Amino acid sequence: MISIDKSLSVNKEQLLSYFRDRANESLEVIRRTYGSTEFKQQASAINKAIIETKDNLIKTLLQKANKEKWNNREILKCILMITYTSYVVMIEYRNEVWPYEYMTFSRRIGELWAPFCKLCFEYPIRDITLFVPPLFSEIRQKFASEIEDYIDTLSITQKQKKELKRYYNKVWSLVTSGEIKLELDLHFQLNGEKIVVDFKSGFSSNEKGNTNRLLLVASIYKNLEENYKTILLVRSKEDENNNYFKTLKNSGIWEAYCGSETYSKIKEYSGFDIKQWINSNIDWTSDFKETTMKYFKKQNLDQYLKW
Repeated sequence: MISIDKSLSVNKEQLLSYFRDRANESLEVIRRTYGSTEFKQQASAINKAIIETKDNLIKTLLQKANKEKWNNREILKCILMITYTSYVVMIEYRNEVWPYEYMTFSRRIGELWAPFCKLCFEYPIRDITLFVPPLFSEIRQKFASEIEDYIDTLSITQKQKKELKRYYNKVWSLVTSGEIKLELDLHFQLNGEKIVVDFKSGFSSNEKGNTNRLLLVASIYKNLEENYKTILLVRSKEDENNNYFKTLKNSGIWEAYCGSETYSKIKEYSGFDIKQWINSNIDWTSDFKETTMKYFKKQNLDQYLKW
């Protein structure tokens, strides 16, 4: 039985043992449900089971933290440890039912990073407030109303006003064939300033479409009355010389950071030194089971085990 208290923030071994016990229970059921060749279904099911276990642990912890009036630093440190140990076990058991190859493994290690960092803003040390991003349809309607109101003030004929509005709507239809998703990874307000953040583990060789989208989204935010600050936080220091990263960094509408700068920005805005926590607590090589680590080394996958 696992104890839900503040000591969870340093009790890595107990959490790993707990998650592995739960994973073993789930795996027995999963293997009775799916055949040996249905490895994708088994992998999906074991991931889902471990995530559910993690969520239940966090829910219980938050209830106790609320009752005992823990502060956000105490809560965050516990949730970071719960989340990390769940990642370790989830990777172990996914690898057991469907062994990783380098593309899926490197992507998986990377995609777990962003939600992990976002925890610093969900339980912040500084006084920040999360907010719901605006809908593009609402912004488009607002811009349309403003331009139509302006056209109506012009000293031209009604026919000319109608033509101007028609051309304006035509331009909108050319710019957007559909809705633009303005929701990024994180939206928060600090000291009266609205900040939107996009996290990225690293850039692949084909990021042109995503880069263009990010440029468009940031330009829309910059044209709003609130004058949002748009920030790109990239995990990999190696991406400093990536062309897509440099395009965004030099755009004048994105503040782009990578490597140690990213962690410094997370600390600056959230108040928590996530890099120090990572250095003190995350040790993939030692925390994975010996059999799992042996496989990763044999397949040369251990090179991706870094945050």
